[in-house]
Amino acid sequence: MTLSTFWRPVAAVLLSALVLAAHAQTPAAREPIRLAFIEGLSGPFANAGESVHRNLLWAVERVNQRGGIPLPGGARPLELVRYDSKGQAEEALTLLRAALDRQIGFVLQGNSSAVAAALIDALDKQNQREPSRRALFLNYSAVEPSLTNAQCSFWHFRFDAHADMRLAALVDVMRADRALDKLYLIGQDYSFGQQVLKQGRVMLAAARPDVQIVGEDLHPIGRVKDFLPYATKIKASGAQAVLTGNWGNDLTLLVRALRDVGANVRLYTFYGNALGAPAAIGEAGVGAVHAVAEWHPNAGGAASDAFYASFKKRFPNPQDDYVHVRMQVLVEMLAAAIQRAGSTDAVAVARALEGARFDNRTLGGLHEAVMRADDHQLQQPLIVSVMDRAGTPGVVHEVEGSGFGFRTLRRLDTVQVQQPHTCRMERPQ
Repeated sequence: MTLSTFWRPVAAVLLSALVLAAHAQTPAAREPIRLAFIEGLSGPFANAGESVHRNLLWAVERVNQRGGIPLPGGARPLELVRYDSKGQAEEALTLLRAALDRQIGFVLQGNSSAVAAALIDALDKQNQREPSRRALFLNYSAVEPSLTNAQCSFWHFRFDAHADMRLAALVDVMRADRALDKLYLIGQDYSFGQQVLKQGRVMLAAARPDVQIVGEDLHPIGRVKDFLPYATKIKASGAQAVLTGNWGNDLTLLVRALRDVGANVRLYTFYGNALGAPAAIGEAGVGAVHAVAEWHPNAGGAASDAFYASFKKRFPNPQDDYVHVRMQVLVEMLAAAIQRAGSTDAVAVARALEGARFDNRTLGGLHEAVMRADDHQLQQPLIVSVMDRAGTPGVVHEVEGSGFGFRTLRRLDTVQVQQPHTCRMERPQ
């Protein structure tokens, strides 16, 4: 036997040992950082939940395409874990316990302020009781203002403008609507919907004391199948405009009913720019349906167009066409905070998020935002847009293949949007 023949099997054994050793270290370094996505993915608001999932999934994919999050033990990818709460608080709390049992340290939810309040309360107690299983709650859409005011929590961060911030932007536009002298208020009968109607009266009285509130309705959330009785009342009231915080099917069915009864009203909405609402109202919505958000597809600029084109490439189906910048910001700011903290420890990541500025290079310079440390409320610009025909000036992109899109009516920068808070936060030692 030659010398080379002798060493060949020895070398093979050594190589196998090195490969096994490398693989033995890899799982710990590459163990994904899991994000528990607890949302209504079935039931009346399933389309809203799935819309959020697409946005968060896309954001997670983009972080992972860059190699994940650099940490001392090696870069780690993100993993989005779906939990269907059916939109119910009790179900969400059960799923929270399941996520914590899997040692998931980051919980994402938003499509109900009532569910969000329950999750915040549960995590406050859990994190105090079991410091070894602490978790953070990252909120992308639950906008009831008290969540970052009287009910603020060190463990909760909100990445959407709260209801009073959005409402102030809409009222700013209504201030200039000189054809408006009669307004109707309608909303979902839970904390968020109640707040929109209550604060809407206050803000409108200050900005337009000449406007008369000619009607007000709160309806059960997710349970009304026929909005014709409400639409009939609105038409009979003589209102020129309706203010509503309705979202999901509750908004789509409302605007469809208003169209069916021939109610010629302007709509001032939080979410009237997607999930079927533009198609439901059709031509009657041109110049009449207003929406407020941190961004919309016709916001303008190369960065905005590139961002939207990238989303459309990932999700080409027109019915999937609902993209939120704030959900991209959430994932990017979380990834950056984990990297700065050098850890997934909830306290360390929370402290890294406090006062953090969004690195807008991750979105091509598209957006600006800062997480206010005092109340964990993200501060960012807002845009009020109005529905118009696709192809008209300012409406390059249509919505959901409807033939209609939205053009910018008013842009409010971060300083104009921010509001005072009443948060008295207790921080861990």
